[in-house]
Amino acid sequence: MADKIATRESYGNVLKEMGAVKKDLVVMDADLSGSTKTGVFAKEYPDRFFNMGIAEQNMYGYAAGLALAGKTVCASTFAMFASGRAYEIIRNSIGYTKANVKICATHAGITVGADGASHQTFEDLSLMRNIPGMTVINPSDDTSARVLLKQAIEMQGPCYVRLGRAAVPVFYGEDADLQIGKGNCIREGKDLTIIATGIMVSKAVNAAETLAGKGIDARVIDIHTIKPIDKDIIIKAAKETGAIVTAEEHSVIGGLGSAVCEVLAEECPVKVKRVGQADTYGESGQPDELLEKYGMTEADIVKAAEEIKA
Repeated sequence: MADKIATRESYGNVLKEMGAVKKDLVVMDADLSGSTKTGVFAKEYPDRFFNMGIAEQNMYGYAAGLALAGKTVCASTFAMFASGRAYEIIRNSIGYTKANVKICATHAGITVGADGASHQTFEDLSLMRNIPGMTVINPSDDTSARVLLKQAIEMQGPCYVRLGRAAVPVFYGEDADLQIGKGNCIREGKDLTIIATGIMVSKAVNAAETLAGKGIDARVIDIHTIKPIDKDIIIKAAKETGAIVTAEEHSVIGGLGSAVCEVLAEECPVKVKRVGQADTYGESGQPDELLEKYGMTEADIVKAAEEIKA
């Protein structure tokens, strides 16, 4: 198994595999197939691939039509353009009609890096989870991306899958039990719980190891499905550990942190600290440097955990 792989690469591999067995699968792209990796599918199944050009709204409108005609559609562009430019079409043409379209959006978050603020989206999870009936998935590594993408393609109804540009560590084994809508406890602990999603999961695991050296026993949970969120695993963690730190490569407004707080406010109020993008835009730079500047590193998770236990 590779040490690191970008989840957009995982997506391309899944499309090629699923295209061979799912003959109703159609893939669409907004002139970014080299970056989103839908080009892998296009090469193998050119008659089922459509490059719609730099016209994201049109693409998702066409995707809805194909889905309502009986196709399973994966339609891709950068997360900024899917959730931002095409939001109204996704809401009304895909969400409202319950069309069987998988919005597989790549290059999410600040790790887009040098492309800068115009391409870095911190709002997509918030926007997509507000659409009624929309399943929202944010895998953390190659294994979880492959497993959850296959499940998303097989399920009926609209789904948003958030994928990244940068290579990230692979930590799930091939036998991992991964299910849409079910969080995964990947490290036990009794003093507090770190609930993470996407690229922040591996950072949360490393932060927990650092905290162990400081005498703090941290549980780590991967919430790869933002909606429907696994309330049971969150409530159990709150009751058993008494404090929660959330970690996401997304705005702390409306994303994982907000979703977790919504659950806890109604079911089991405990102290919570949220690690993520503050109420700011990003800038051009190297991904690791940007994560550090904007407070989304292992050290930031450790700091939040120490503060909440102080």
